[in-house]
Amino acid sequence: MNDQIHSDGSDHEHGALGDAEYAEFMELAAQEGFAPEDVEGALGEAGHGPLPVLAVVGRPNVGKSTLVNRILGRREAVVQDKPGVTRDRVSYEAEWAGRRFKLVDTGGWEQDVLGLDASVAAQAEYAISTADAVVFVVDATVGATDTDEAVVRLLRKAKKPVVLCANKVDGQSGEADATALWSLGLGQPHPVSSLHGRGTGDMLDAVLEALPEAPEQTFGTAIGGPRRIALIGRPNVGKSSLLNKVANEDRVVVNAMAGTTRDPVDELIELGGITWKFIDTAGIRRKVHLQEGADYYASLRTAAAVEKAEVAVILIDASESISVQDQRIVTMAVEAGRAIVLAFNKWDTLDEERRYYLERDIETELAQVAWAPRVNVSAVTGRHMDRLVPAIETAIAGWETRIPTGRLNAFLGEIVASHPHPIRGGKQPRILFGTQAGIKPPRFVLFASGFLEHGYRRFVERRLREEFGFEGTPIHISVRVREKRGRNK
Repeated sequence: MNDQIHSDGSDHEHGALGDAEYAEFMELAAQEGFAPEDVEGALGEAGHGPLPVLAVVGRPNVGKSTLVNRILGRREAVVQDKPGVTRDRVSYEAEWAGRRFKLVDTGGWEQDVLGLDASVAAQAEYAISTADAVVFVVDATVGATDTDEAVVRLLRKAKKPVVLCANKVDGQSGEADATALWSLGLGQPHPVSSLHGRGTGDMLDAVLEALPEAPEQTFGTAIGGPRRIALIGRPNVGKSSLLNKVANEDRVVVNAMAGTTRDPVDELIELGGITWKFIDTAGIRRKVHLQEGADYYASLRTAAAVEKAEVAVILIDASESISVQDQRIVTMAVEAGRAIVLAFNKWDTLDEERRYYLERDIETELAQVAWAPRVNVSAVTGRHMDRLVPAIETAIAGWETRIPTGRLNAFLGEIVASHPHPIRGGKQPRILFGTQAGIKPPRFVLFASGFLEHGYRRFVERRLREEFGFEGTPIHISVRVREKRGRNK
């Protein structure tokens, strides 16, 4: 019987489903009129772990966003015939020849620039460092410039697989221009017209050869290896002080000046007989895109540390009101799919009145993560530090929780019977069946007879938490609606 779940939460073929459970599930899908390919596609979309990442880079105005739109098959990225339109890194999910990957559009990279242009260049460099492969776009009509040569040096330093795209080759006459780009030393230039689609298929075939089947696992280095815990929050909330108190020694620099920590600091710390890897990060400031220099790079490194962690311990200054920035940091951790623990630091400085108003503040401003374990601590005095590890263990347990399909469908049947979806337009959609397609975080696919409103999906999530726990973890729910053509009469 092959019902074992791998350490990454997925079976080798059917996501979180073992062979026997998968066969039973597909039989149920056929009875409800779903085509096998639709079910497979839904499980694949919801059940995958992180997708391999393809970054599209190059100097300004070489057609990167036009190429991104061509790969996606729709107009997503903003395109204009002038340089510098794209500034931030923007991610999209793309597919070619049945393989899915994450496509990252970047702003134009330039050397020796300041201000906003430097921030745009920093985003492009960060995209290269976090990608599994890179498409380097060069304007074949202009040829290799000094800036292109500088990008080549950057790519060689990053040691990532590179596919060279010679863009703006609209016909046979431009093939010679593309051939000249062999001089960059990146291998074969692929002549492409991102505007008209010429040559993009051959280039994408080369991309699939460069991309790994699945990205390298960035957390849980081995079964039983140290868990990765990222300490994140606004500047000066006490992240470094907390790490020092947990370690029982001065491992990292602490100063009253905000922004002391710049690079993420990894520390192996033994607590309760278990070795943990705590990552102290730079404070996440407001208006990241307006920063320059070290602070800008620090914020990018913090975002990368969250992506590589399993648990995000979000520190909030209990002596101040919960800010918009605190909420943004919470949202970042939720969207990254990390397990979450809320740690309210400086609790020893609060009087009874402040505690009362803080509780009301938490209920209203952090209602979206009411499921997250919470600890009230003091990094200075060590108050309640013993509660931090149990809260982390609770969040990890929820993050890795898996519900068998049979039990889940019995639960969904009870929901449909007791709380059916509201009637809209004379129709009442209902959940037909569902399954858990993955863990870390838990991901569910619900198959329905019609569109399920967002409010009803939130209700289903709330009931899932009441029934099965899932404390400390976000839950992803996707819905696949049965097409009329596939319905059994």
